[in-house]
Amino acid sequence: MSLEQITKLREMTGAGMMDCKNALDEASGDLDKAAEILRKKGIVKAAKRADKIAAEGTTLVKTEGNTAVVAEVNCETDFVAKNENFQAMVDVLVSHLLKVKPASLEEGLQSKMENGQSVEEFITEHSGKIGEKITLRRFEMVSKEDGEVFGAYLHAGGKISTLTLLKGTDNEELARDVAMHAAAANPKCLSRDEVSQADINKEAEIYREQLKAEGKPENIIDNIIKGKMNKYYSENCLLEQPFIKDEDKTVAQYIKEQSGDTAELVKYVRYELGEGIDKKEIDYVKEVQEQLG
Repeated sequence: MSLEQITKLREMTGAGMMDCKNALDEASGDLDKAAEILRKKGIVKAAKRADKIAAEGTTLVKTEGNTAVVAEVNCETDFVAKNENFQAMVDVLVSHLLKVKPASLEEGLQSKMENGQSVEEFITEHSGKIGEKITLRRFEMVSKEDGEVFGAYLHAGGKISTLTLLKGTDNEELARDVAMHAAAANPKCLSRDEVSQADINKEAEIYREQLKAEGKPENIIDNIIKGKMNKYYSENCLLEQPFIKDEDKTVAQYIKEQSGDTAELVKYVRYELGEGIDKKEIDYVKEVQEQLG
């Protein structure tokens, strides 16, 4: 088997280099047999969909012991996202990530599952079976110490997944309530300390120009800007947001009250399905014609 054979098989099928190499190994270098192997595995069908935009799918959060993972797995249509086979595949995939704890997306995709397949091969196989492009878009691993607690919340069947980590308490219900709040309120960061100086400067400059346009005296503009920045923090920083179950208290105040002033929210992760993906309008007639062809 040569690089030339692998390249030719790739041109014939559109499959990835490693898939072509493995198929040629299995076929003892026979190109036609290797192409047939790829078709049987659904890899050719999946490869033809490589340029499709996968913006549907699901998010999922899982915890086990002192480890948690939040992940997003995408497909092309909401119909497939609700399919039991897709949901089962995602569950197996995320459980694997929780077990092996990869440090990066690349490491996760190359990690070996129990059947010996890499995650990348596992996804490609299911993409072929289901008939849509499937991608593991992102995941985040979170670890905690004994005596700390995770709060996990899944919203709308996977449209949003959130995870919180509290120290100084074992109150899982409190941690989950805060995770639920994060799902609903969509904070940009945990606290005002995490707001970049560039964002602070940008917001302050916008407020300054608005106030000048309104004819506010220069000597009071700085004080007004301070008030507006505090409002900005209360809208965007999780700890300063009005708590969704009791808007008379901030999230920080609610945590303090419910824990006897012992708990501290140290981290949260929020994944919303498809955020940041540019979607395109789909011509469903053309899609059907392509599949029939």
